[in-house]
Amino acid sequence: MKLIQKVFLFVSLAVIVPSVSFAQEATEKVTKEKGPIDKVGDAINKSFEPVSDVITSVVFYKIPIAEYEIPLVLIILLSGALFFTLYFKFPNIRFVGTAIKVVKGDYEEMDEHSTDSKESDDNISIVDGDVLDTIKVEHEAGSDGEVTPFQALTAALSATVGLGNIAGVAIAIAIGGPGATFWMIIAGLIGMASKFVECTLGVKYRDIDKDGTVHGGPMYYLSKGLKERNMAGLGKVLAGFFAIMAIGGSFGGGNMFQSNQAASQFLQMTGIEGSGAKVIFGVVVAILVGIVIIGGIKKIGSVTEKVVPFMAVIYVGAALIILGMNFSLIPTAFGMIFEGAFSPEAGLGGIVGVMIVGFQRAAFSNEAGVGSAAIAHSAVKTKYPASEGVVGLLEPFIDTVVICTMSALVIVIVNLKNGLFNYGNLDDSDNVIINGTNEHLSGVDLTSLAFDTAIPNFSYVLTVAVILFAFSTMLSWSYYGLQAWKFLFGKGKTTDLLYKGLFVFFVIVGASIQLDSVIAFSDAMIFAMVFPNIIGLLLLSPKVRDEVKKFRDAIKSYTAKKN
Repeated sequence: MKLIQKVFLFVSLAVIVPSVSFAQEATEKVTKEKGPIDKVGDAINKSFEPVSDVITSVVFYKIPIAEYEIPLVLIILLSGALFFTLYFKFPNIRFVGTAIKVVKGDYEEMDEHSTDSKESDDNISIVDGDVLDTIKVEHEAGSDGEVTPFQALTAALSATVGLGNIAGVAIAIAIGGPGATFWMIIAGLIGMASKFVECTLGVKYRDIDKDGTVHGGPMYYLSKGLKERNMAGLGKVLAGFFAIMAIGGSFGGGNMFQSNQAASQFLQMTGIEGSGAKVIFGVVVAILVGIVIIGGIKKIGSVTEKVVPFMAVIYVGAALIILGMNFSLIPTAFGMIFEGAFSPEAGLGGIVGVMIVGFQRAAFSNEAGVGSAAIAHSAVKTKYPASEGVVGLLEPFIDTVVICTMSALVIVIVNLKNGLFNYGNLDDSDNVIINGTNEHLSGVDLTSLAFDTAIPNFSYVLTVAVILFAFSTMLSWSYYGLQAWKFLFGKGKTTDLLYKGLFVFFVIVGASIQLDSVIAFSDAMIFAMVFPNIIGLLLLSPKVRDEVKKFRDAIKSYTAKKN
């Protein structure tokens, strides 16, 4: 095992850390006009650029279909989601009511004590299926695990609800018109089935330490689950690849990108300029992140269960106010969304083009099929894996069907009233060109403009929401990356602290410098997680079906006893 860990360490470092020669060469090319922090940023960008180009071209390889080019990863995500929807007979519809009851705690008494511990240490004493050393912990907590279903849901939501909902929706509509919203909703609905499968498996194959600490996620169900199916070699390869990608994604898209966007929004709102201000902002955020992540998933869960609803009140509340102010235009907006989905303007790429835009932005927003959420959900206190699977399917519904749709309606209605921009009118960087001016706005700026137009000065409130979104995303991704790190390098305190120290350091780095190539690279790593994860989900689907039967039988028995 030590040899495997060393190999993985070497590979991950080779992938994540750019070569020194590239860095030195890049540093020499940086212009002298820039400050030292900007020089470092340019150097890192140049260092990552060759690696980033290769990785992104592989992960986002496009398959030509008719006159369109569709990213392979998107085809895999949607095909998997459609298969799970049909295989499990539309769980995205049938299990929503059950999911709400689980989150509310209606079945808490049914789940008081577990007999299904998944301890990997063969030397630990087990009596009647229970780890002796965790009996006290389990009785105090109610069942195996560290967090409640609601905390697990909010922790996972905090990683997915964020800039994809604010910026991604705006870009989708700007590129594909209002019709892209319809396909985002469809992608969110079928994505619920993927989340259901991966979250069920996350709980089923998790490891629980003597002290009750949980370790779970695709790394475990790929290695342990496929071993059960006599595919141990394939399981190890897929699990190792997933873990490496998860670590890289946690440092990049789940950390540096978030701190970078939060810093930019904050400094733009306050009017403060300079690299030094970015560093100070990064240090403050890093301290706050460090305080929370040192406490582990319990602390993360306790924070996100407060932050996520607060964010929802701010953002969704403002959207509801705008929609209420323009209630008469909501039917018109929905009409534009539906009409645009099936008969878009030719310049927007036709029906298939609009469909691709909607599907792609939904996938980037809710991460259904990526496997990341299964890591958070695996820490839940439960005896029945499928109980957390049904909770997990609420994520894409909340993230994409509810929040993204609200964002879309606000943008479509405000644009309808004020004519802010023409659909499909973009520059080379997918920035929206505002009508009558030379101003090019990014996705988050466009959303801010739409809200500001309806509610003057709301951009200040939106900035707070963006910072909270970024903060909560960093918390959850720190846990995802840590679990992957521990899977590869062991579960000791030293490895734990090393990862957390690196994560906090990258918060400062991300806030301080522009990291275009690094972010493109880390986004590719996050979506590279799709390949091993979907393979595992497909192979382990029969196991999920068995768990669903156990859970449904338990509900029937529990309900009968109560009545």
